[in-house]
Amino acid sequence: MPLTPPAEPDPEPKMNWASFYAVISGVNRHSTGIGRIWLSVLFIFRILVLVVAAESVWGDEKSGFTCNTQQPGCNSVCYDHFFPISHIRLWALQLILVSTPALLVAMHVAHRRHVDKRLYKLSGRTNPKDLEQIKTQKMKITGALWWTYVISLFFRIVFEVTFMYVFYMIYPGYKMIRLVKCDSYPCPNTVDCFVSRPTEKTVFTVFMLAASGVCILLNIAEVVFLVVKACSKHLHNAGDSTLGAWIQKKLCSY
Repeated sequence: MPLTPPAEPDPEPKMNWASFYAVISGVNRHSTGIGRIWLSVLFIFRILVLVVAAESVWGDEKSGFTCNTQQPGCNSVCYDHFFPISHIRLWALQLILVSTPALLVAMHVAHRRHVDKRLYKLSGRTNPKDLEQIKTQKMKITGALWWTYVISLFFRIVFEVTFMYVFYMIYPGYKMIRLVKCDSYPCPNTVDCFVSRPTEKTVFTVFMLAASGVCILLNIAEVVFLVVKACSKHLHNAGDSTLGAWIQKKLCSY
């Protein structure tokens, strides 16, 4: 009876982006229409492209990097010098950090639901349907939740801009060069090293950065929308005679 060789384990386990998207989409149900557009751009044009196409393009980045020398260790040293961090890992880290501020909103919503449940119980209403409705209701972006939401948007913008700057510093002009000259030890002299599929990698880099730019614009637009909406509500509210009273109301409401 022929023996079947055991299957080789996956040397590099991949992140479960489906679970990641489920967590973010659960938070996004409390956001504005612009926030839902942001989530669609994030998932379709960034996460999906990263998983389906970009990971396969950069799959041979280390093995496809060749130098015209047989000196042991020269290839690895030169590759580490010119490509200190993989595009894929940097994009994955960017997507995680950009989406993390949404957890601030999730924690605030959970806090408000906990307070609402406690108020329901203190008022003597213990109907299970009312308690279930609290779990499923959409929270309005008002009061302290408004501040939490706006702060999370600022964090998103800061993370996006920071990563675009990091990409520019590591890869000037956002271009993947075809040929690099390396003289790092243990290379015997200045050697020529060649990058595999540089044009294709440049196209994907520009596309991912363009999608990041769109997300920045959407986040800025959402901040402007929330601020204008809050100011408009203040101007039409006869009870709040001053801006200070409006700010105090925002800070004091849970």
